[in-house]
This record gives sequence, C-alpha cells and structure tokens, in this order.
Amino acid sequence: MDLSRVDLNLLVYLDVLLREKSVTRAASYLGLTQPAMSNGLRRLRELFDDPLLVRTSEGMSATELATQLQPNVREILAQVEKTVQPTRSFDAGASERVFRIMASDYAESTLMPRVLRLIRQLAPHVTLDVLTPSDVSFLDVEQGRVDMAINRFDTIPQSFHQRILWKDYFACLMSTGNPILQEPFTLDTYLQANHIWVSKTGVGVGVGVNPRDVQRLGWVDEALGKLGRKRRISVFTRHYQVAMLLAEQHDVMATLPCRAAWLQKDNPGLVAKPPPFTIPPIELKMAWSPLLQHNPDHQWLRRCIVDVAEELNEEFEPFARDFIPQGPEPGQASER
Repeated sequence: MDLSRVDLNLLVYLDVLLREKSVTRAASYLGLTQPAMSNGLRRLRELFDDPLLVRTSEGMSATELATQLQPNVREILAQVEKTVQPTRSFDAGASERVFRIMASDYAESTLMPRVLRLIRQLAPHVTLDVLTPSDVSFLDVEQGRVDMAINRFDTIPQSFHQRILWKDYFACLMSTGNPILQEPFTLDTYLQANHIWVSKTGVGVGVGVNPRDVQRLGWVDEALGKLGRKRRISVFTRHYQVAMLLAEQHDVMATLPCRAAWLQKDNPGLVAKPPPFTIPPIELKMAWSPLLQHNPDHQWLRRCIVDVAEELNEEFEPFARDFIPQGPEPGQASER
C-alpha cells in the first residue's frame, strides 16, 4: 500500500464510525453530510478490502477486522493529536475548567473527598462534576465526554488507559452491642447474623437484586458459595454510607472493603473485624480515554488523584494490617 495515498481523515472517519456504529450519527458527530460519510465508508472499505460495518438485526456491527483495527486506529490518532497539539501547560490557579469524573459509591466515599480538597487548594476556580456509574457509559469515557472513571472494573475497553490506585481487603463492620461479639467470631457465628449487602457497582443502569442468584451478588457471596455456605441478607443497598449507618443497629452486620470501614475508625459504636473466611481483594482503578492521554489538563488531574491515593495508602496501612489474609491470595486481578 502506498501510504502517500492514504487520507488521514479516513482514519478519523473509521474511529467515529466504529464508536457510533451508525453512518448518520458519525456524520452528525463530525459535522458532515450523510452522503459524505457514506462515501468515506466506501473508501475505507476499498482501502481495507473489508466491509468493516455490516447491517444486522441489532443495527450496524463491526467485522472481525474492524474490531482488531479499532484500538490501533485510536492509538494512531492519539499520537497524531499529541504531535500537532501546541505545547502548553495547565495553569491550575487560573483555570475554570470542569472535570467530570465517574466514581463508584465506594470511590466517592473513600477517595473523592480528599481529591476535592486538594483540587480546591490548587485550582480554586475548577469545578468537579462527580457522576455515578449509572449516569454514564464506557462510550462517554471513550469519547472524552467524561474525563475519568474510578471504579472496580470487571471488564474495561482495550483502548483505555488505566492505573491501579490501591488494593483493598474486606472487614466486617458491626455495632459494639451486636450479640455475636459475645462468642468467638467464626464462620458459623458470622452466618448467624443478619447481613447488609452493598452493591459491587459496575457501569450502566442497575437492576434489582435476586437474593437467590449468588453468582450475581458479588465478592462476599461468591466467596461463601465456594465454601458451600450462604448468608442471610436482610438489607440490600447501593450506598456504602447507608451500609455503615445501618451497621450501628445491634442485629445486622456489613461486610465491606476495609477502606470504607476505616472511615468509621473513630466511631465508638462500631467495631471492625476480619472476615472469618477468605474474600479475594479488590482493586480500585482509574481509567481514561486515549484521546485525553496527552492533554495537559488531564495529566494534572491524574497526578492529583494519584498523589491523594498515595497519601491515603500511607495513612491506611496501620489499620489494614489486621485485615490482610495470611497465605497466598486467591483470584489475583490482572493488569495490562
């Protein structure tokens, strides 16, 4: 192939077509007419000798080749943007930028208050818009409409950049008046309690919970299921703050990540104990679009978040020692 004959705009068209999977939406996004976008798709098909997008019962779907091309095209365009973008720095003190961050309730409780405090100190005119996972989709992050996603991810698009902020273990949070504390804290006494379930939040709109579907209940119940055991769940909530408030009642217990329990370390009415069985640790990650990888504003935001996470890691370490399971950890999460 003669590269001098390849129009770089075609890669831009391909990138948007594969995101939108619609000629009409891609044309609207790029400010083109539909016939111009259709002509671009025709030229792309000739260039790659592949249909790239085919019509199915569910709309337009990417071919196998197009799926393989997508992360490479995105990386090429990101590098081009970096090359042609004028060199500039981010003036935090003067900026009036709005940063939009999707954060799970867990991240919003444990990380975001300290992030907000730091940003207010360094960039008093910057606005932080914190969104919930049900507010956004991966497509919003991929297209740069949302600057950052901070969550525990089961899956993440291959093109995203990501960084682990911390690993977290689990704690059982309960009232100091809970009667099970009068006995040795074993698996049997754990299962005698009434439990508060807290959602493992993903991305997208959530649905109601089926208490009998253990495979969908999350980390704690999956770990119990592997032991052939099941706990009695009295309350389902999607909010860690609610779970911690409910744990003050004498007859219920919340099993939740240690950093959430750490928030209650100065509450004289609550006590945290290591679970009497092994629950695989979770990883909190931040993920962002390759479109923003080289953006100076975004680089500053990422440094702020990492600095806060490292500071919290140091403060949290003494509390965490009692909750790290002994021996090898099951189910280590993978990282690209």
